[in-house]
Amino acid sequence: MTQNKVYIKAATQISMQQPLSEQWMESPLSYDVPYVRSVEPAFREWLNPLDARRMGKILKRALVTASSAMKKADVTQPEAIITGTGLGCIENTELLLNQLCEDGEGMLKPTFFMQSTHNTISSLIAIQGKCHGYNSTYSHRSISFDSALLDAFMQISLGDIQNALVTANDEMTPSYFSILQRGGFLGQQGQVPASEVSAALMLDNRPEGALCEVAAMDICYSNIPQLPLEGVDAVMVGTNGTPQNDDFYTRLLGEDRQVTLLQYKHLFGECYTASALGVYAAAHLLKKGEAPAHMVLNGDGNVPVKSILLLNHSDLKNVSYVLLKAVV
Repeated sequence: MTQNKVYIKAATQISMQQPLSEQWMESPLSYDVPYVRSVEPAFREWLNPLDARRMGKILKRALVTASSAMKKADVTQPEAIITGTGLGCIENTELLLNQLCEDGEGMLKPTFFMQSTHNTISSLIAIQGKCHGYNSTYSHRSISFDSALLDAFMQISLGDIQNALVTANDEMTPSYFSILQRGGFLGQQGQVPASEVSAALMLDNRPEGALCEVAAMDICYSNIPQLPLEGVDAVMVGTNGTPQNDDFYTRLLGEDRQVTLLQYKHLFGECYTASALGVYAAAHLLKKGEAPAHMVLNGDGNVPVKSILLLNHSDLKNVSYVLLKAVV
């Protein structure tokens, strides 16, 4: 059976770098603190202020990145909207639970409840865009985004749909960060900052104007996959300064592999859907044709790239890879 090719037509982000910008490629923002919240864009340029005042930060970010990606890809109504999120709208969840503890059940604000579920994000994007097609949310810890991307990749490859909007959205509230820091998961010496992410990718089966091609991808459980390294210019890994996490990539690749390694979490930080920013970054690097020196782990200077393999894992068990190639 003939499979359609899948292309990333547009990719946008709101993170601890300049929002809706690829400035990080030339002059990235740097932080020497363990916890960084996202740099917010001018929401008034994208959202009706009357509507926006009822939304939490994560919803506003999700709408802006989704709208920006659709605008760049010249798509008004995607056939599918698929979101990956580890924590969902955790800030509203905390507000709801705090109010429940303080005031009991009699004075709860319905907005906090309505906007506290994980699938609120994908649903709101669909409502705002009047999209009535496939709509789904994946919440699988650190492979949440990877699961969403795989869903879209398979549907477009099989010809079920022609395009899909894939998003990743996660917040890092001060209270949740304090829990992770006390547990030693984040916020330790030598680790990248804990951060937030809102990223949107517009996928399509047409190559015109695409950033890159999604040539292959898969998610494996427990068993280390056979990686498609032949012909790959660089491998992008999710190293974050945690020995157990970083050593896993060494074992996955094998120490005898002579391949250029790229990193991205030192630029965008760590959270459950940080891998979305890896895919976003790799897509723009392939469009440019080279990776800047500040992203190269095992070399000096800029590196030309025509193909990048992205690796990610969750709890050292679920392993995903995404192979991206430049559009010839």
